[in-house]
Amino acid sequence: MGSTRTSHPSFPVLLLFLLATAAHLAVHHNQTDLALAKADATEETDLAQRYDVQGFPTIILFIDGVPKDYNGARTKDAIVDWINKKLGPAVQDVTSVHEAERILTGDDKAVIAFLDTLTGAHSDELAAASRLEDSINFYQTSIPDVAKLFHIDPAAKRPSIVLLKKEEEKLTFYDGKFKASAIADFVSANKLPLVTTLTQETSPSIFGNAIKKQILLFAVASESSKFLSIFKEAAKPFKGKLLFVFVERDNDEVGEPVANYFGLTGQETTVLAYTGNEDARKFFLDGEVSLEAIKDFAEGFLEDKLTPFYKSEPVPESNDGDVKIVVGKSLDVIVLDESKDVLLEIYAPWCGHCQSLEPTYNKLAKHLSGVDSLVIAKMDGTTNEHPRAKSDGYPTILFYPAGKKSFEPVTFEGERTVVDMYRFIKKHASIPFKLKRQESRRESIQTDGVKDEL
Repeated sequence: MGSTRTSHPSFPVLLLFLLATAAHLAVHHNQTDLALAKADATEETDLAQRYDVQGFPTIILFIDGVPKDYNGARTKDAIVDWINKKLGPAVQDVTSVHEAERILTGDDKAVIAFLDTLTGAHSDELAAASRLEDSINFYQTSIPDVAKLFHIDPAAKRPSIVLLKKEEEKLTFYDGKFKASAIADFVSANKLPLVTTLTQETSPSIFGNAIKKQILLFAVASESSKFLSIFKEAAKPFKGKLLFVFVERDNDEVGEPVANYFGLTGQETTVLAYTGNEDARKFFLDGEVSLEAIKDFAEGFLEDKLTPFYKSEPVPESNDGDVKIVVGKSLDVIVLDESKDVLLEIYAPWCGHCQSLEPTYNKLAKHLSGVDSLVIAKMDGTTNEHPRAKSDGYPTILFYPAGKKSFEPVTFEGERTVVDMYRFIKKHASIPFKLKRQESRRESIQTDGVKDEL
């Protein structure tokens, strides 16, 4: 088995890895047999890689061998509801007022279509849309009295769709083309309130949403009432384009970890824009937190006119060790120096694999300290960021060949030994080198198994 890597998950950080699989599925008289399994991704690395596990927990349902990722709340009821929806009919028929009343009192959110008939092309499109949108139940009816109970005008042109929610904006009517993808996009854009408060329960619906760009308001509980009404008003023109999220800054369970993720300190009310975990760029609103300022900020974010912010520790006053210390502010100077081949380790102080690697990495740097064209460096990925140094876990080891810094770095995937890392450097270095002839170094290198002409 190859080397392991500690994954850093999408925030907020969840510590448990769970791979839930339906290994055997069979339907017997409307009853489905479901097998559950779990695996530790730090041990089953091949399995985790096969299903592109990026964070913990990851839950996957297999239906006839086809994997379907779960992105909902990590609660028993939510998971069971999702499985039932996947295994049951995509759209449920509502044929009586009694059934409609049960839905209205039971579902927090629901999509209802008023159709001429419960079979045919429109019903098929609705069913396809339901399969694209996991978190909400879809219903259909052809009975005018039922449609009226769902706030649809019985005289309305069919097909009609309404999204019902037990919160602000209780009714949202669909006026687009009756196509599955368009309906699913409408539901995804409108299922959340204008402003969603970030909690452990709501985080999957925020970060698993089709809309990735977010505007986040950080405020302590005692100050939130002052800013939330402004924030909600600012969100209205951007519905379906941006997600507006409120983070209670002094909430220990969610607020503090998320603030740390973004590098926020203190208790000051802050508004920032975030592009999502794929490129993880963030932008801060400068100045007063006002309605017009937030709207202008959001517009600039949509039009890609803002300057991103990257975390960085202070540049070290001295940096004379064999392993050079890199921070966000110094990466351009040290790592992207076109005259040097550079090996960079991105680590986390809490990462056990990083701690195990440290003596080996230091030994490698000592062996190569006499090579002027080569830099061995490391950067704390939890306190420093740079668009040219992205990690998909800790530790990540990247190589930047001299004269090729405009290209993506080469990722080291071998065994974390002096020998393998040395051979990797020799293979990818733009500037050929030989180790200096020193007896003490000869003995230590040969002990590690490195074969080089001294």
